[in-house]
Amino acid sequence: MEVITKIGVLRNRLAREGAVALVPTMGNLHAGHIDLVRVARASAGVSGCVVVSIFVNRLQFAPNEDFDKYPRTFAKDCERCAAAGVDVVFAPDESELYSIAQTYVVEPGEIQHVLDGQVRPGHFRGVATVVMKLFNIVQPRFAVFGKKDCQQCRVLSNMVEQFNLPIELVLADTVRADDGLALSSRNSYLSAEQRAEAPRLYTLLVEVRDAMQQPGTNAALLETTMMSTLAAHGWTPDYVAIRRRSDLGVPTAADRSLVVLAAARLGKARLIDNLEITLPELVKKFLKHQH
Repeated sequence: MEVITKIGVLRNRLAREGAVALVPTMGNLHAGHIDLVRVARASAGVSGCVVVSIFVNRLQFAPNEDFDKYPRTFAKDCERCAAAGVDVVFAPDESELYSIAQTYVVEPGEIQHVLDGQVRPGHFRGVATVVMKLFNIVQPRFAVFGKKDCQQCRVLSNMVEQFNLPIELVLADTVRADDGLALSSRNSYLSAEQRAEAPRLYTLLVEVRDAMQQPGTNAALLETTMMSTLAAHGWTPDYVAIRRRSDLGVPTAADRSLVVLAAARLGKARLIDNLEITLPELVKKFLKHQH
């Protein structure tokens, strides 16, 4: 495995490769990231090249967020990448990736202002901009992202489509601990007591998903009930939302492919999760969603 920190060196290294699969990360790698590497290898093939980028992107953090405290575990990350069969780790510093002030940015449209974007203004602009830079540098045939970041996946899918990028986005299923908690680098912020409480987020999402299968379901009531339950157990919820999977819009009675998304703070950790919902025809007919 090679560790490369310079854009020019990386481009020269990849010029002789066929199919390249990119896994963009901010480091502090866990089993979920390693599963993305597995998916990347399956996409690129045995003879392809798997690149993992490690870069904590300042552009996607608000001034009051955890950029400075975000866990950085580079040596351990490289060990995990090598063990997983990664070919190249691309680890530029800020002066390499942003050699001049980034005044040209990618604006993702209205989707950047809802849900997580409403709570974290500018976040998806920062994500889309750094991913576009990585795409231009690496020029992958495949790029692998986890479905846990549902809104990010939709933002980046739109970007690839609207800019006609010759890249296939591969969206991998969320990897969970045995108790259901979605793996996340920010789980390390949880105390032992909070870690025991954290699976409630997933448990409640399952309850919402199952309840949506019943005729006459009031989606808005499910949202507010889950918010209240989280708050009653020490969480500070940002949102719980049942949305149309295709564009994260508010669903109508005609929509069957939905997703329930949630974000909530537990101590110092802000956790996000989601579950996809496919409604049977009978439930679709009687779906109520009042806002």
